Amino acid sequence: MRRFVRVLGEDLEAARRRDPAARSRLEVALAYPGVHAVWAYRLAHRMWREPLLRLPARLVSQAARALTGVEIHPGARIGRRLFIDHGMGVVVGETAVVGDDVVLFHTSTLGGRSMKRGKRHPTLGDRVVVGAGAKILGPVWVGDDVQVGANAVVVKDVPAGAVAVGVPARVRMPSGTPAARDAVEDPSLLIEYVI
Repeated sequence: MRRFVRVLGEDLEAARRRDPAARSRLEVALAYPGVHAVWAYRLAHRMWREPLLRLPARLVSQAARALTGVEIHPGARIGRRLFIDHGMGVVVGETAVVGDDVVLFHTSTLGGRSMKRGKRHPTLGDRVVVGAGAKILGPVWVGDDVQVGANAVVVKDVPAGAVAVGVPARVRMPSGTPAARDAVEDPSLLIEYVI
């Protein structure tokens, strides 16, 4: 129980640190639907691990979807300190794996491209930022420290440290020093218009 409470506190602190509009942990706890969705997921995921509790776990996830606009399947595996900014329209599929310190912006999708059983959703490494409206589809691997631009559609693996933009997403390796690469904090700056 103590570990569970610590993880919930980390979720609060992650949202407070990553959102410049957050004024306090109390505000985040009461008014952030992305945080509420992650908390509901954590409960549903614990239930999902028990075969007899799978239906109640799905009901918890669907109630959270109705309340927050965020759909996270209880079978997904999510690391620590996930921050879902604004939340509305975010979808995380059943076989998705999300690393630590990941940021998902509104209307982003970690979805499938196949109706076959088995691994059909993406795996995200640590410190990945997924821009608003971005879609990462299929059993692709997205490495650590990747930035996915707003409205990008990723259907192929993305190596660690890269930037993925466009439809379909093209992978670019940022140039310059690590400090220069870290300067891009807003994935909407990575939008690429395709004509």
